[in-house]
Amino acid sequence: MQPDIHTTRGKIADLGERIEQAKNPAAPAAIEKVHAQGKMTARERVLALLDEGTFTEFDEFSRHRSTAFGMEAKRPYTDGVITGVGSIHGRPVCVFSQDVTLFGGALGEVYGEKIVKILDFAIKTGCPIIGINEGGGARIQEGVVSLDLYAKIFRRNTLASGVIPQISLIMGAAAGGHVYSPALTDFVVMVDQTSQMFITGPAVIKTVTGEDVTMEELGGGRTHSTKSGNSHYLAADENDALEYVRQLITFLPQNNLEDPPVFEEEEVDLTITEHDLALDTVIPDGANQPYDMHEVIKRVLDDDDFLEVHGLYAPNIICGFGRVEGRSIGVVANQPMVYAGCLDIKASEKAARFVRTCDAFNIPVLTFVDVPGFLPGTDQEWDGIIHRGAKIIYAYAEATVPLLTVITRKAYGGAYCVMGSKPLGADVNLAWPTAQIAVMGAEGAVNILYRKDLADADDPTTRRTELIDEYNDTLANPYVAAERGYIDKVIYPHDTRAQVIRVLRLLRTKRQQLPPKKHGNIPL
Repeated sequence: MQPDIHTTRGKIADLGERIEQAKNPAAPAAIEKVHAQGKMTARERVLALLDEGTFTEFDEFSRHRSTAFGMEAKRPYTDGVITGVGSIHGRPVCVFSQDVTLFGGALGEVYGEKIVKILDFAIKTGCPIIGINEGGGARIQEGVVSLDLYAKIFRRNTLASGVIPQISLIMGAAAGGHVYSPALTDFVVMVDQTSQMFITGPAVIKTVTGEDVTMEELGGGRTHSTKSGNSHYLAADENDALEYVRQLITFLPQNNLEDPPVFEEEEVDLTITEHDLALDTVIPDGANQPYDMHEVIKRVLDDDDFLEVHGLYAPNIICGFGRVEGRSIGVVANQPMVYAGCLDIKASEKAARFVRTCDAFNIPVLTFVDVPGFLPGTDQEWDGIIHRGAKIIYAYAEATVPLLTVITRKAYGGAYCVMGSKPLGADVNLAWPTAQIAVMGAEGAVNILYRKDLADADDPTTRRTELIDEYNDTLANPYVAAERGYIDKVIYPHDTRAQVIRVLRLLRTKRQQLPPKKHGNIPL
C-alpha cells in the first residue's frame, strides 16, 4: 500500500520508502554476482571502512537525466555512486564509492557531479577524501557530458593535491577515465586477483597490437604493485585493503594546515634497552655483506610499528610511516638486501614522491643511508636516470619539514649527496662508526688512483689489499665528514633511537620559508 503523500504521516512514510530504495537500488542478482566474486557491494565497502554508525550519505536521491537509448526507463537512486561523510578512528573523512551493479559503474553526468560535489566539500572543510573505485569508464549513452565531468574531477584532484590527503581504493576493474583520478591521488590500494586498472583493455590491445594478455597480467594489483608502481599497497582481500587505509589515515593530518595526530603526549624514557643494543650487531664486518634495513627501522620507531608504502615496488629503497614519541614520521631507507641498496630510476622516483608527500602534510622525514651509488647500466641511462634520478634531489632540497639523516654504512658519491645529505638541506645528520662516507668505494678508488702502482707491483694482489686498507682507514669512515661539519655527530648504533627522539623534539619548532615563486619545475 502506497503512503498518502498528502498527509504529514504519509510524507514521512514516503521518505522512508525512498531511503530504502536508495540503499538497495540494484537487482538482487547483481548483488549476488558481486558477492560470488569475493567482493563487497559499494555500500558494504563504505560501511566497513568507516566507524560504525558514522556514515551520513549525500545525494542518495540523485538520478540521471538522460533520455537517449531508452535510459529514461531506468533511473535508479544514487545513479551508481555513493557519496557522503563519516569518521575513521573518530576523525571526519569524505568518501565516495562507485557501484558496479548500476550501469557497470560507468560515469555519467549526475554520477560525476556527485563526485565533484564531495571533492569540493572535502577541500572546503579540510577533510581527507577516500575514493573507492570500480567501473568501466564513461557512460557511453550520455555522450560527451561524461568526459566533461571526468575533466572536472581531475581538476579537483589536482587542486586538492597537497591540501588534503587523497586515498584511492581500486576494488574491481577500473578502466579508461576511471584510472586517472586515482593516479592523481596520494595513495592507491589494490586487491590481489580482484582489482585491475588499465586505459585500454585486453580486447583493444589484441586488435591494435596483436598482443595476447589477460586482465590480471595487464593491469592487476600485482602488476601495478611490482611493475608500474601505480599501486602503493597490494591487499590480500577487500577487508585487508580497507584496514590498510584505516591505518594509513592515522599517520596523516586532516589537511596541510594541521599536524598529524599525536598518540602520546608524555616524553618517553631514553634509557638504553636490550632492544636498542641489538643495533650494535646489525652491520656485518664485511663491507659487501647485506643486512635487512627493516631491522634498523623498527628498532628506532615506537613499538616496532612500521606501515610500509610501495613495499613491493623498487624494494631497493624502503618508504613508510611510523611514530616516534607518538608522532608521525616518514621513513626513507636504502635496502642493502636488494641491489646492495643502489638507487635506480624506480627507487629515485618512489623516494621522491614519498618525501614530497610527507613535506606536503607536515610529516618529518627520517632517512637511513647505506648506498653504494646509482645503479649502472645502459637501460638506466637510456631510460632517463639523469633527469628521473634528479627528482629525489629536488624532493629533499625543497622539503621544509624536519629532516634527519642517519648513515649506517656506505654513503658513496652522488648517491650520498641525494640521500638527505647536510648540504642538500637536512637539519641534522648522524652517522654510525661503521659509516663509510667517500667519493667511491675503496676497490674502485684504488683501481683508479693506483693503476700504475699496481701494474708495477711484484705482488699486485697483496699490494692492492694494502692500498684498499689504507684507503678505508684514511677516507672511508665518518670522521673526515665529521671534521668538516657534514656530519653533526657520530653515534653508537644503540643510541640511535634516543638521538632521533632528542633531535625531533628540537625540530618541532622548525620554521623555514622557500623563496617566493609560482611553483618549482621538478624534472618530470
